Amino acid sequence: MAKRDYYEVLGVSRSASADEVKRAYRKLAKQYHPDRNPDPSADEKFKEVQRAYDTLSDKEKRQQYDQFGEVGVGEWHTTPQGQRVYQWGGGSTVGVEDLEDLFSAFGSERGGSIFDQVFGGTRGRRAAAPTRVADEEREITLTFDQAARGTTVSLQLTSGHDRRTQQLEVKIPPGVEPGQRIRLRGRVPGMNGGPPADLLLRCNILPHPYFTRRGLDVYVDVPVSLTEAALGAKIEVPTLDGRATMTLPPGTSSGAKLRLKGKGVQRAGIDEAGDLYVIVQVVPPTTLTAEQKQLLEQLAKLESDNVRARSPWESRRGA
Repeated sequence: MAKRDYYEVLGVSRSASADEVKRAYRKLAKQYHPDRNPDPSADEKFKEVQRAYDTLSDKEKRQQYDQFGEVGVGEWHTTPQGQRVYQWGGGSTVGVEDLEDLFSAFGSERGGSIFDQVFGGTRGRRAAAPTRVADEEREITLTFDQAARGTTVSLQLTSGHDRRTQQLEVKIPPGVEPGQRIRLRGRVPGMNGGPPADLLLRCNILPHPYFTRRGLDVYVDVPVSLTEAALGAKIEVPTLDGRATMTLPPGTSSGAKLRLKGKGVQRAGIDEAGDLYVIVQVVPPTTLTAEQKQLLEQLAKLESDNVRARSPWESRRGA
């Protein structure tokens, strides 16, 4: 498929100002960024927009492009086999000898070959300096259990100045918290053979249906019946590792906090785990049989303790 003109890619005229070029680029970059646009074709369109902007936003490159087209704004590279090649556009390359022979066959009114006008000659020409690009940050989403216990996730991420897509297997250590960053060293390619930068993965953690977390401690609301709270009972409660049985003391009030030591989150590098806190929620019956109602009425007559006697408003009575 033929390459589109860079001005056409950005949707601007050849007389567009630098500000007009920048505005057009920002709009299209947001539209086609792979992290925002799930369309499979968006990644290639984003790369096309990026190539166009890299050229038209640079005054010297834009002049070369206007005069010689896409071939005039490439870069020199040395292959692993030691061959000097010229690369432009989406990856087109040609060896230096082939390119110089081709262009040297054409003369120039200003003297020298067209090759020299476009590339300034290769003998003695300095290659672009190797550059370390900035670290990049991406967000990953983990479930509550993945963050608490650790896991390995498969990710496809696009990064680097050339928008390279990588398939990564990332080990998530246990105990990561919301907003925590995991550093993957050397995952962002440098420019012109420069050293790679790091990729930072910022953790977004989904809420759990019934667990909440504060640091390494885990909290869960557990409903109990009126008789269980009054008489005490053995009750089954959920933990990160499955079900566990705990003792509910007699006379437990609603809102009481009971602890299961070491049943919270275990963070990597720390010997002790957090705790699990069971928050008791006393649930009175919503419907009563005639017998149940009669028994509760008898219990009410036997109660001698006024549970509101120690409330703060009672202590101020008559003040």
